[in-house]
Amino acid sequence: MADTKAPASDNVVVIGLGRFGGQVAESLAKLGHEVLGIDSDPRIVQDWSDRLTQVVEADATDNETLRQLGVHDFPRAVVGIGTRLEASVLTVLTLAELGVPEIWAKATSAKHGKILSSVGAQHVVYPEAEMGVRVAHLMTGRMLDYIEFDDGFAIAKVRAPAEAVGRSLADVGLRSRWGVTVVGTKLPGQDFTYAQPETVIPNGCILIVAGPTTKVEQFAGTT
Repeated sequence: MADTKAPASDNVVVIGLGRFGGQVAESLAKLGHEVLGIDSDPRIVQDWSDRLTQVVEADATDNETLRQLGVHDFPRAVVGIGTRLEASVLTVLTLAELGVPEIWAKATSAKHGKILSSVGAQHVVYPEAEMGVRVAHLMTGRMLDYIEFDDGFAIAKVRAPAEAVGRSLADVGLRSRWGVTVVGTKLPGQDFTYAQPETVIPNGCILIVAGPTTKVEQFAGTT
């Protein structure tokens, strides 16, 4: 059973230690957070027992069980259950009823995500869909990395176009031509440099660009 003392503000409970939940839990632990992991499968609990602060075998859909574990004292919870729709929804509902302030939940479809939001999840994540979009962008054009935000805004790491090499950003005029802003430049083995109008783009340079999603995609040669 969890310690009755209220967890610190940066501690997290992760429910469902499958591929998604397990990766989130492990990453949080590496970042220095104390993580309470919960899963209904004893084999998974055993596998994670020495990798997280505490791991418990429990039914996360049961209100009293989570209360006994002190889950209601955690400021954040992640629900990594994806394939078992009923368990996913009931777990989020239980966390909301316990008053957990911030609930993140994995969804496998738009309808699943809508249900999770309606029962109390503040943040719904679609890992398969988001990774599919990201991979599609990285497979084409000059794009090396890509993050898209909800409001039609994106940031990307892009290989500098040949026409820009040896010229300043002011001279190339990427904003006027493409509608994107160069945030910074990076050469392999060197530090990131914030972009200025007089910044000259060397050969082999990587640009970090930001702007409307369609503009970033067009500049990177993905559409």
